[in-house]
Amino acid sequence: MSERDRDEHGRGEHVRGERGVDALLGALSEAAELGAGRVPQAELEAVRRITASAGQRRALSSEHTVVGFFGATGSGKSSLMNALAGEAIARTHVRRPTTSAPLAAVWNPRGASALLDWLQVSDRRIMERPFAPGQELSLIVLDLPDFDSVALEHRAIAERLAGQVDVLVWVVDPQKYADAVIHRDFIAPLATHASVTTAVLNQVDRLPPDEVWHVVESLRGLLRGDGLDGVQVLPVSATTGAGIDELRTRIARFAAERKAASERLAADVRGIAARLEHAGVPGSLRSADVQALERGLAAAAGVDAVADAVAGSYRKRAGQVTGWPLTAWVLRLAPDPLRRLHLAAGRDRGRDADVHRTGLPPMSAAQRAQAGMAVRAYADAAASGLGEGWSAAVHKHAGDALESLPSELDRAIARTDLGARGSWWWPVLAALQWLALIVAVLGGVWLLLPILLPLWGMVAPVLPQLEGTGTWLDGWPVPLVALVGGLLLGVVLGLLGALVSGAVGAARRARAPAASAQAGAPGRAGGRRAADRGRAGASTRVRGRRAPRGGTEALTRSSTSSRWPITARPPRDSYRPEPASAPAWTLAHGSARSSSRTSTRPARAGGLDDVPAGA
Repeated sequence: MSERDRDEHGRGEHVRGERGVDALLGALSEAAELGAGRVPQAELEAVRRITASAGQRRALSSEHTVVGFFGATGSGKSSLMNALAGEAIARTHVRRPTTSAPLAAVWNPRGASALLDWLQVSDRRIMERPFAPGQELSLIVLDLPDFDSVALEHRAIAERLAGQVDVLVWVVDPQKYADAVIHRDFIAPLATHASVTTAVLNQVDRLPPDEVWHVVESLRGLLRGDGLDGVQVLPVSATTGAGIDELRTRIARFAAERKAASERLAADVRGIAARLEHAGVPGSLRSADVQALERGLAAAAGVDAVADAVAGSYRKRAGQVTGWPLTAWVLRLAPDPLRRLHLAAGRDRGRDADVHRTGLPPMSAAQRAQAGMAVRAYADAAASGLGEGWSAAVHKHAGDALESLPSELDRAIARTDLGARGSWWWPVLAALQWLALIVAVLGGVWLLLPILLPLWGMVAPVLPQLEGTGTWLDGWPVPLVALVGGLLLGVVLGLLGALVSGAVGAARRARAPAASAQAGAPGRAGGRRAADRGRAGASTRVRGRRAPRGGTEALTRSSTSSRWPITARPPRDSYRPEPASAPAWTLAHGSARSSSRTSTRPARAGGLDDVPAGA
């Protein structure tokens, strides 16, 4: 790739990175606003520091990549700096510490002065020779004080610049590479910065050649334990020059791509997002808590009566269609149980659902108390383990819901598809009933002809008889057999229809809200949604709640395609409290819909997406 091509590629990567950081920082700021009063103040202050630092860094030179060498006393950072620079610019000495203030080696200094002022680095060396052969790189390499120095101000400088540089180079030596201080206090807290991190095992010339890779693998294992899986570990010797070219190539690649600054800022956002995710922000509820709410609200809403009406209506309509035609009409005189509740199926079902009401009696005081207990118990479970701010929000929204809960439950039932439809076997049985009746009528008329025709002066016909059947029916007149057989077949078909309709009606009742885990779904339209507003109204934006791929994972991808990039907010219809509570989701989301199945699963009646931004 030519120098011009590399330059254009680097600019393109920089622009894409800046757009991603814009989205991340905007979402992070919104998360801080939504978390006010709920997330601990220390975390909100950390968010503000990161957003302020990011704004300052982006206002400075975007052409320069800042690389910092961090390490413990005696790790050889200064010697490594001299080896990369090709001259002795950093002071080295056996007396420790040798570096008391950060030293900057600057390649292509144009525009770097303000950036170095922001970094508070006053000791600057302008490098004349290129950092890498054939490349004009805008690069700043910092030699930093030891973070385990006896001088506390040296550690403070290292800690401050660890939060400002674009690329982190951890320099360790064979004696101290497993030091708990560097891993616990420095590397592990920056575990989200793997893309801009390199580890250098310096002074490998002091190791026997056959032990170098054993130490390298050991260091890799420690870094994995710190959360930095996949970070490149380079064995280097500043004394012999071994590995220096590989380290130079690694740093030059960061500078040429010009995206390290954006990746560093994105990593900062990932880190604080992970902290917000564990800062008392609500997690998942147990399915048992959800199901307890559903059962309580279903019982309070009188869904048992609806379930009974579903079964009764099915049996009544089945009897009207499949019963003996001469008596089935009597069933039409009885009222339909679903129609009495204003829940009968029809083409206009679902129209004006927002104003439609059932014929269920109003909630009694006992039912209201039962619903209130269910909602409060759910709110207690939702608030368990949360901070004071989240807990108060949960209970507030749960309490606000109790006033409108009865009407919301009634509307949820009114919008429910109760599966009040006929079955495929109704017309089959009805056709057989009419066929049996026609046979019986014809047999009766035929049987009366020998009596009626002589009265009119006509010759009476001779009635044929059954013969050769080998049964007791031999010798019976055919018309009599037709009459009796048609009547008996009608009775048998009627009994069969009653048995089948009773079984199907019972099955439909079992699928009704009061008889299964789906019974509590109507309650989610009110009680659960209210508690979830306090629990998730802001938390779904502060971090990804039950996201299909996790709350912070989306931050590792380009964030320009998501409205809520920091939260990886789940799609509208993907929210689930827990897989075990899947039957409860039907009323938790979206606009009203009717199920196309024969189940009495209710239509959806609103959910997390209708929560106000400040909830």
